[in-house]
Amino acid sequence: MPTTKIRPRALVRASGGPRYAVALAVDALGTGLLRPFLLLYGVTVLRLSASLTGTAMTVGVVAGLVCMPAFGRWLDRGARSTAVAASMLVRVAGTALLLAAPAGNVWLFAAAALFLGIGNQAWPAAHAALVATVSHGRERDAALAAGRALRNAGLGVGALIATACLAGGTSALQALAAVTGLSYIAAAALARSVRVHADPAAGSAQEQDDEPATGMRALLAANVIYVFCLNVPEIALPLVLVTQLHASPVWSAGIFVANTVLVVTLQVPITVLLSRYSRRTVLALAGVVLALSYLGFLVAASLDRGWAAPAIAAVSVLCTLGEIIYAGSATALVTALAPAHALGRTLARFQLSTGFGLAVSPAVITALAPHGSAALWGSLAAATLLSASAVAH
Repeated sequence: MPTTKIRPRALVRASGGPRYAVALAVDALGTGLLRPFLLLYGVTVLRLSASLTGTAMTVGVVAGLVCMPAFGRWLDRGARSTAVAASMLVRVAGTALLLAAPAGNVWLFAAAALFLGIGNQAWPAAHAALVATVSHGRERDAALAAGRALRNAGLGVGALIATACLAGGTSALQALAAVTGLSYIAAAALARSVRVHADPAAGSAQEQDDEPATGMRALLAANVIYVFCLNVPEIALPLVLVTQLHASPVWSAGIFVANTVLVVTLQVPITVLLSRYSRRTVLALAGVVLALSYLGFLVAASLDRGWAAPAIAAVSVLCTLGEIIYAGSATALVTALAPAHALGRTLARFQLSTGFGLAVSPAVITALAPHGSAALWGSLAAATLLSASAVAH
């Protein structure tokens, strides 16, 4: 199978065009300004307890997942750029409620988290559906990878800007929320102006290089385990490094920055490089690479304290490569397997599995960690290898 080549102009076209690319960048930048600091906003600006703030944020994520089936049916009626814009605009309501909430009002904060959660869960499915409408085959895979790289870059830049502004205290957080809302409005206007709409009756059911969607349930179940890798740099590694190995927090920060840089720079090239293989094979490979990295963390954590942190940092590069392979193949495989008339519902179910995995992984990781490295990394490696086997078959 020939390997797709990277042609920047063709890639932008396959991703929805220049205006849509700008919309993605603006949306990601605004999200990076606020999302990493939403808990901090509830605690410092609204003076809510950390437990109340965290509960409200969790409810928002769950509510966003509950809305996905209806959103998938809307996509199947042909909505594309309008659906992307809607996922951005609903978050405007969330930021407006944040700004309107008086100190101590947990209900307005919960409502804000609800709207932000709905938008954050709806956006990936809408974006994937739009890209699947304007591009096809391996060009579509590269376009999805480019969108992820661009989004990670925007999130990273936004988070850096927000971090620099945090010295301004509560007023700075309020200003960040306001700028985030404005960025969502601008991004929604740009996305809507692309005017992409799908004919629900058009299209073919399958890509030739992948099997029919008979194994979709197994794929979605496996995805719940695969997405744990996305929380390893943010939750598992800081937990192990800081609380168990008593290493400097600088190691955790460095690993997170390296993860972001690697995703931004390597997501498209690795996706294109692996396009010579079937998507199912590549996704199974991602599981093997992730499982090997988890075993690497197990070995690294057993080293002397002076060597453990550098070893974990080195293994994290392998984990990030597994994440990149996973991200470049999972959505592409689901999109290729989905019948054209059920693309929206299939992507919605995929987002449900992703959101569920992201929601439960912090609890699972923090529950396993106190029982030792073997319980944490051994369990993750075994579950991921089992998932990779399910994907391969």
